Amino acid sequence: MSDFRSDTVTQPSQAMRQLMSAAPVGDDVYGDDPTVNHLQSYAAERMGKQAALFCSSGTQANLLAIMAHCQRGDEYICGQNAHNYKYEGGGAAVLGSVQPQPIENEGDGSLNLDKVKAAIKSDDFHFAKSRLLSLENTIGGKVLPMDYLATLRPFVEQNNLALHLDGARIFNAIVKSGEDERKLVDPFDSFTICLSKGLGAPIGSLLLGSEELIARATRLRKMLGGGMRQAGIIAAAGQYVLENNVQRLADDHSNALYLAEQLATIEELSCEPSLVQTNIVYATCLKQQSSALAAALAEQGILMTAGTPMRFVTHLNVNKQDIDTLITAIKQFYAGQ
Repeated sequence: MSDFRSDTVTQPSQAMRQLMSAAPVGDDVYGDDPTVNHLQSYAAERMGKQAALFCSSGTQANLLAIMAHCQRGDEYICGQNAHNYKYEGGGAAVLGSVQPQPIENEGDGSLNLDKVKAAIKSDDFHFAKSRLLSLENTIGGKVLPMDYLATLRPFVEQNNLALHLDGARIFNAIVKSGEDERKLVDPFDSFTICLSKGLGAPIGSLLLGSEELIARATRLRKMLGGGMRQAGIIAAAGQYVLENNVQRLADDHSNALYLAEQLATIEELSCEPSLVQTNIVYATCLKQQSSALAAALAEQGILMTAGTPMRFVTHLNVNKQDIDTLITAIKQFYAGQ
């Protein structure tokens, strides 16, 4: 089976499984799990932050960040397409009583800071208090421009906002940009890393920030039922992928571009390879048959996400042969119409 639905579908390697089975463990709620502790300290040191917290998911890590930065009745400003606004079940509002204030994303995934400025509420009891600006990198496979990142710290300081980054695919952004790892996250008061997307761990995300923020997030994690016991078994996989699977993300980017180039040759589809930056490819079915196409591909053991547009994601379990098989199957589908 070839699965192009997401980079969350990766399977752990044999080396990763062996490391997990041999990981020393303890009760992480007591702070006693040596493998979890090592992962947290390693990630914080590597990325230039004071502390890190191992979480079960990126959704949990984002929620903890928002709730650690904001109080009940506050608001966070984010993109209309932000994962922590659109795809995380409304958790900030439902569980944190924190109001989202979405702003339309620009074409490159950024938020226009003039529009953000206009959305910041005045100090008036009619309004929620604007506390936090949240961005995402990558977003829709796009890498936020470096010159844009350079404007963020002065902006939030001028407007008394904290700054959070949903960095689920931050290492895709780092590898694509070629910049120093710390440079892309330095402006942010907090950020997340998803270990179970392109990096290839079976579970887990990290939240990084100051010692004070991580202490608040740790308390909130317990409150939300996120305290884990012998979590070193899964933390070991996170350690493995950070040490072994970062630079190989360039292979996923190369495969995504190849996929886009091949999709662009199919006249029933619209796909623009020049828009592909990392491991996510979008294509539009010009005959509005994406659901029928997805069903036909599934019968051949090829999974993809139907929609307008359709989304294809490359990852460590997808190679060029899988892509060629996909393209052949798509052409056969349209040939039979």
